[in-house]
Amino acid sequence: MLSAGLQIVIFPLPNLYWFSWIAVAPLLGAILRARAPETLQLDGQARLLPATPWQGFVLGYVCGILWCAGTCYWVFDTMHRYGGLPIPVAVLALILFCMYVGLYQGLFGLLLAWIAGRQADQRRALVAAPFAWVAVELVRTRITAAPWELLGYSQTGNFVLTRLATLTGVYGLSWEIMLVNSVFAAAFLVARARRKWLLVAASGAAGILQAGQWIAPAPASGDHTALLVQQNIPIQANWTRDYFESTLRDLSDLSVKSAADGRSAGQADLMVWPESPSPFYTSDPLFQNAVSAMARQAQTWVVAGSIGVVAAMHNGGQGSQVFNSAALVSPQGEWVGRYDKVHLVPFGEYLPFPRLFSFAGGLTKEVGEFSRGTSRSPLDAGSTRLGVFICYESVFPDEVRQFAVHGAQVFVNISNDGWYGDSGAWKQHLQQTEMRAIENNRWLLSATNTGLTAAIDPTGRVVAQVPRKERSVLIAPYALISGTTFYTRHGDWFAYLCAIISAGALLARFVFPTRER
Repeated sequence: MLSAGLQIVIFPLPNLYWFSWIAVAPLLGAILRARAPETLQLDGQARLLPATPWQGFVLGYVCGILWCAGTCYWVFDTMHRYGGLPIPVAVLALILFCMYVGLYQGLFGLLLAWIAGRQADQRRALVAAPFAWVAVELVRTRITAAPWELLGYSQTGNFVLTRLATLTGVYGLSWEIMLVNSVFAAAFLVARARRKWLLVAASGAAGILQAGQWIAPAPASGDHTALLVQQNIPIQANWTRDYFESTLRDLSDLSVKSAADGRSAGQADLMVWPESPSPFYTSDPLFQNAVSAMARQAQTWVVAGSIGVVAAMHNGGQGSQVFNSAALVSPQGEWVGRYDKVHLVPFGEYLPFPRLFSFAGGLTKEVGEFSRGTSRSPLDAGSTRLGVFICYESVFPDEVRQFAVHGAQVFVNISNDGWYGDSGAWKQHLQQTEMRAIENNRWLLSATNTGLTAAIDPTGRVVAQVPRKERSVLIAPYALISGTTFYTRHGDWFAYLCAIISAGALLARFVFPTRER
């Protein structure tokens, strides 16, 4: 329970990130001191035995469920308010979600108990713990797609420590945090004579590593300008024809006026409309004409969040397809490209296992039942290559880096964070989006419907923003970068290495069991 509570507060909105260095230590101690009836004599001192694999799983699972409930509590409001689920059913949905996500910490507890074994090799388990934790995070991300707030994200604002992410991705930060947690846990598992020195070492390491939070990098300068339009469209608006036309007109006028006002400081290179709950179909002539006219008047490239449609006649006769899209419009008003979202949100953009989860269909109907895109190629806006990804896609490190691999010079994330309301989820999402800028050394333009709309530099720092829940335009600086980081080129190599080491530690536990003393 203590470990779950500490893991909750290290993420926004509490954002007590300095607790990350001890947040998992109580869980490690619980797993490695779980069996009270048996004791061993080690260095002259009685010691409790580690958990059995089943006990390790239960301890980790309970911790994971509690952490998820405290971090992803906003799932209830989303399912109830926007999914149309009755309160009891929305509560059940949150419980089921927590029981699912909690399985990963359960898996970690199982691995740790297995590695320790009945021979009580706590030292081997503590050495393996950082590798096992990262291996489980890799499973969360790559296999079952539930990577919300990995441990390393708690240090996104640590400008010195995050240099590691350009090599290893966010997983390297998770490993570093777990290493310090393991030393803190070891201090309470070894003989009393060595405890003081372990505590001094762990505290010193945590202090030095955390100090990077207050060492600000040199300001990054942007030689390009984007206009990020924060539309602030209500999630549950009543879309009559009059409301549709007036909203489209207001947004177009605001965008053109902002472009005209900004010309005194230089021509804007790009204008971005975010993902939103509006029925802006790329096949709708009214929407097409309005955006084309806006691009011509503003004399700039436009990325417009929209609903992309492929008619049946262009789909081999297999029926129409609908995509969550970002359309690219030239300064001449021509529609020259489109990115279709590849990684869809389960229950929000499609319904997995429809028969099993038919009770959650209301949420999908509110948003749409979308098809998956097939390409992560950048959009060519003249001499600029834009890596555009949509909302939830920003939490997948390996997927976002592929835009940079294919030549994207600046990242653009369009998102509709209105689904989160005033919960901490919008800040959690922003924190994870910032890490994508860090890993790939790219400027990132984050255009959202309700906020926070921001320009993020390659160190992950927000250099410009507008207040949330206001219809406004951010004049966002950015620069074009063509080079690639080690992580961009090689992806999740470090996480896979941790998985291999974890498998080796597990194998060693069975092949070379430690004898009791």
